[in-house]
Amino acid sequence: MQMLIKNAGVIDPGNLEGKKDILIQEGRIEAILDPGQPVPDKFQTPELQIVDAPGMILTPGLIDVHVHLREPGHEYKETVETGLKAAARGGFTAVCSMPNTKPVNDNGQVTSFIISQGKKAGAARVYPAGAVSVGSLGKTLAEIHDMKRAGIRAVTDDGMPVENPQLMRRALEYCKGLNIPVLVHAEDRNLAAGGAMNEGPRATLLGIPGIPNAAESAMVVRDIGLAELTGAHVHFCHISTAESVEAVRQAKKRGANVTCETAPHYFTLTDRDIKEYDTNFKMNPPLRSEKDRDAIIQGLIDGTIDMIATDHAPHSIDEKDLEFDRAAFGIIGLETALPLALDLVREGRLSMEDLILKLSKNPARLMGVDNDLKPGAVADVTLIDPDAEYTIDPEDFLSKSRNTPFGGMKVRGNIFMTLVDGKIVYQR
Repeated sequence: MQMLIKNAGVIDPGNLEGKKDILIQEGRIEAILDPGQPVPDKFQTPELQIVDAPGMILTPGLIDVHVHLREPGHEYKETVETGLKAAARGGFTAVCSMPNTKPVNDNGQVTSFIISQGKKAGAARVYPAGAVSVGSLGKTLAEIHDMKRAGIRAVTDDGMPVENPQLMRRALEYCKGLNIPVLVHAEDRNLAAGGAMNEGPRATLLGIPGIPNAAESAMVVRDIGLAELTGAHVHFCHISTAESVEAVRQAKKRGANVTCETAPHYFTLTDRDIKEYDTNFKMNPPLRSEKDRDAIIQGLIDGTIDMIATDHAPHSIDEKDLEFDRAAFGIIGLETALPLALDLVREGRLSMEDLILKLSKNPARLMGVDNDLKPGAVADVTLIDPDAEYTIDPEDFLSKSRNTPFGGMKVRGNIFMTLVDGKIVYQR
């Protein structure tokens, strides 16, 4: 397949910026041309597809480092195929899938199955994360080396914390030798026990048991200490509290090998936005206070928070249409992340370059991927229409699930096209 993307504004922080024409040939970037520069004669054939994209922003493919694809075992919520197609629609050319499947991805066979299903999907790529412990039960280390050979990019027991600090230390030491990061679900389950939303006035008003900030931040502090002890790379998932942001900020100043992510709902919503007993606003960690939201945004601004991930967590209607304290934790996010994140740019909080760092470049580094736009590179590309206005309609999602708090929200900014291996995997 041959394609020429013309007149787009390219943003590849630290590598390439400005209006460029991108020539793609057989899945790779063949040339990067200045506007008006002629295409070499050998490519001027009837097969050359031309995409004229004035006003569009072309970036290295967005990468979501925190996605629950649910397959194997929970295909009624999502499959690898439907999740990767939803990802492509959201502009993501790759996602890191969490291992809390059934069976848990704690061995090379399950890893290979997920990768195989990803290749069949013909959409975004999948970079599986393997479990830290067998069955994610927190007792013995999983077959991490076996999974690394099969293709995992990280390990985590996400959905469950690794409560045993000695086990976490051993996992960090082992993964340091394998040069893969450990993704941390920071939660003290004793402090969080029985909670269903943020501990605070709103929870009291609704009569819903609360989860204190310390349930997250106490584990963040513990694992920063273990990162400093071992020198291994610790990456904190779905950071939501002011205390966690400050702990990571100070750890980075000391030179600790730590990174972290947050999700769009933590810089867009607070617990005051929760509609009465609407379980589409229930996630773990929960929506926090305005103070925490402000701290998350400041962490994004000053670089304490390295990346934005969705924590895409599909659930069926039956698992959400329950009393608030009984409903499943989690919301979907692959198809809403970009416009929500673009609000930070429109508000002047982040530059577009900063946003692409957090949605593409830094996630690529975490996954061990070079996604610079350059001749010879794999053509994984996202084309963004920053001015497209629309209303989020969950019934239009490609995901199998509909559990989002953003239905009916008017947003600005949408994906125009997503390419993986030079092939169009989504076009608006």
